[in-house]
Amino acid sequence: MAHITLPDGMPGIRGPMLFSPETTTPLRELAEILLRGPNTLTPWEREMIATYVSSQNDCYYCQHSHGAAAAEQLGGDYELIDRVKKNFEATEISEKMKALLGIAGKVQQGGKHVTAGDVEKARKSGATDKEIHDTVLIAAAFCMYNRYVDGLATWQPEDASVYQEIGKRIAEHGYAAPGWQRPVSQAAK
Repeated sequence: MAHITLPDGMPGIRGPMLFSPETTTPLRELAEILLRGPNTLTPWEREMIATYVSSQNDCYYCQHSHGAAAAEQLGGDYELIDRVKKNFEATEISEKMKALLGIAGKVQQGGKHVTAGDVEKARKSGATDKEIHDTVLIAAAFCMYNRYVDGLATWQPEDASVYQEIGKRIAEHGYAAPGWQRPVSQAAK
């Protein structure tokens, strides 16, 4: 049960966003720019950074909703997303992506944990300064989003089909599209 009264049937961040509409637009626009805006990192790579940070923060809603968005952008490869969360170094993703996830994981621990060596490893793997910047910003933003969701003890359904629906909607329409205000079916609760 949430710490404050939130709209019924609205999982994760969606309940607090309806509760506080004045902060909703900038939070959704930030997510849209960070995860879907023009970038040399693909949307699935940026969703994976958000997913990994959320998994390290143990935010169930965010790691599953953004993991589903990444999986849908990869043609439904949910197994890869699970493997990346468990041990990204042992997956078949690029060395650049592994280096960027390493930086994201350090940001999740605290910004000062990122070292010059981490940045150099990313550069040697082909990451640009913009990609390193964006990785740090995505990781920092998702620490905020995760704490927003968990700090209010929002409802976080455990039904995988809820997250698949969310992932498909994000992959197709992004974060600025209408429809996010629809409650999740009561059967999924």
